[in-house]
Amino acid sequence: MLIETGKIVNTHGIHGDVKVVSWSKDPETLLAVGKFYIDGAEYTVEKSRVHKGSLLIKFTGIRDMTSAERLKNKVLYADRDDFILEESEYFIEDIIGMTVLDIDTGKNYGKIFNVIQTGANDVYEIRGEDGTERLIPAIADCVIETDVSNSVMKIRPLEGLFDI
Repeated sequence: MLIETGKIVNTHGIHGDVKVVSWSKDPETLLAVGKFYIDGAEYTVEKSRVHKGSLLIKFTGIRDMTSAERLKNKVLYADRDDFILEESEYFIEDIIGMTVLDIDTGKNYGKIFNVIQTGANDVYEIRGEDGTERLIPAIADCVIETDVSNSVMKIRPLEGLFDI
C-alpha cells in the first residue's frame, strides 16, 4: 500500500536534486526509503539528506535542474512496508475511519475523517452518525488509547471540550 509522504516544493542546485517537505513528524524517517512513487512512476533514490528541516533527494536518472523542475509540486508516495514503526506509532491513514469512544462512558462520538497538523499537536476531526463534527486534540491527556488493529480510539474529553 502506498502512502503520501511529502511534496516536492523546489529544485536544489544544478544537478537535479529536489527539495521535499516531509509530512512525517521527523523528515529523517524518509532517509531510509530507497524508492518513491510520483504519478504512479517509481523513482529510485540515489542519495538523500536533511537540510534546514526539509529533505533533499537526488533521484537516479534526474541529472539536471530542467529534469528536476518537472517534479516540482508533485506528491511523493512510498510503500508503507518500507517503514519500521514503533509499537505506539501509526500512519495518519491508519486512524482515518477509526471509531472514537469515551473511555469512561463508552459513548460513541463518531469516526475520524481528517487530521489537522497544527505543528504543536495534531487535531482529529470526528463526525458523528448525526453529522455532528468535533475536534479532538491529539494529546496524552485526551487520547487515552489507540487500537489500530481494531480501529478504535478511546478518549477522555477535556473539561468543556464539547460544550457549545
